[in-house]
Amino acid sequence: MALHHQLPIYKLASDLASLATDLIKNMPRDLKRTLGEKVLMECIDVTVLILRANVAQGRGKVPHIEQILERIQVIQLMLRLSVDKRLISTAQFARAVEITDSVGRQATGWKKHAATSPAA
Repeated sequence: MALHHQLPIYKLASDLASLATDLIKNMPRDLKRTLGEKVLMECIDVTVLILRANVAQGRGKVPHIEQILERIQVIQLMLRLSVDKRLISTAQFARAVEITDSVGRQATGWKKHAATSPAA
């Protein structure tokens, strides 16, 4: 088992949290505390779920990975709202989507592998 901070998916999730931090800096104050913080907290939750999935054994990883996939969709939804309301630029949104798509693909592959692993 690799250390969680050595996993490519963890590095991407950390990049996403860092990007979210940068994105919320320029949001209006009223939305920074609501939408901006929610995006950042979801990103942090994704990194925590990656850690939990990494330490789980066999099929026990699957519930954590499913939560990762759900939270990635929530992040994409909130970022879509942010770009629609012109709180972030299209270029910033595109960068965030690249990262969320990559995390989603890796998590899906991890889920498939974990689902076929023997229970431990």
